[in-house]
Amino acid sequence: MKNIISIVWNSWLKRHKDSVLLFDSIAAASEIALMLNGQWDGCNGVIIADGDEIAVNTAAKLMSATWCYQGASKAVLGRVTTDQILRRYAIGERNFVNANLRCAVLASVKLSEINLSYASLSWADLSQANLSKADLTAADLSQANLSGADLSKAYLMRTNLSGADLQQASLHGANLSSANLSEVNLTGADLTLANLSLADLRGANFHLCYLSGANLTGALFIESDLAFARQ
Repeated sequence: MKNIISIVWNSWLKRHKDSVLLFDSIAAASEIALMLNGQWDGCNGVIIADGDEIAVNTAAKLMSATWCYQGASKAVLGRVTTDQILRRYAIGERNFVNANLRCAVLASVKLSEINLSYASLSWADLSQANLSKADLTAADLSQANLSGADLSKAYLMRTNLSGADLQQASLHGANLSSANLSEVNLTGADLTLANLSLADLRGANFHLCYLSGANLTGALFIESDLAFARQ
C-alpha cells in the first residue's frame, strides 16, 4: 500500500509547489513523510509538494491520523507538554512550528532562537523567559504573561498579543509589524528600535514605555496614550 501511495504522490510532485501539512501526532507525521516522499520536520509537520489530497487522506487513514495545512484557521494539533519542549530544546531542536502550548507554564526558561511561529500560546506563562531572536510569527499569544520576558530582536510579525502582559519586557529591535497589540500592558517595556509598522496598538498601556527609534508607520493607536511613553 505504501508503494502505491508513493507512486501516486510522485506523479504530482513535478507539477506543484512545496507546502506544509500538519498532523495530530509526531509519530504519524514521521511515517506519512516516508509514505509520501516528504520531508519530516522532526515535529508534527511534513514538507511536501502540493498534490492530490486523496493520497494524503489515504496515508492519514492508514495511520488513523488527522491533518490540516499549516496556517489553517483551525488546526488539528496535539498538545505538546512543557517537558517535551524543554527536553528537545536542550538537545538542540529549535523547530516547534504550530505547537499547541496553550496555558503552558514556561516562566524563566531559556528558549532563545526557538521557532514557535503559528504556535498556540494563549494564556501561557512566559514571564522572565528568554525568547531573544525567537520566531513567533503569527503565533497566538493573546492573554499571555510575558512580563519581564526578553523578546529582543524577536520576530513577531502578525502575532496576536491582544490582552498580553508585557510589563518590563524587552522588545528592543523586535519586529512587530502588523501584530495585534490591542489592550496590551506595555508598562516599562523597552520598544527601542522596534518595528511597529501597521500594528494595532489601540488600548495599549504605554506608561513609562521606551519608544525611542521605534517605527510606528501605519500603526493604529490613540495618540493620548503615547503621552505616557518615554521617547
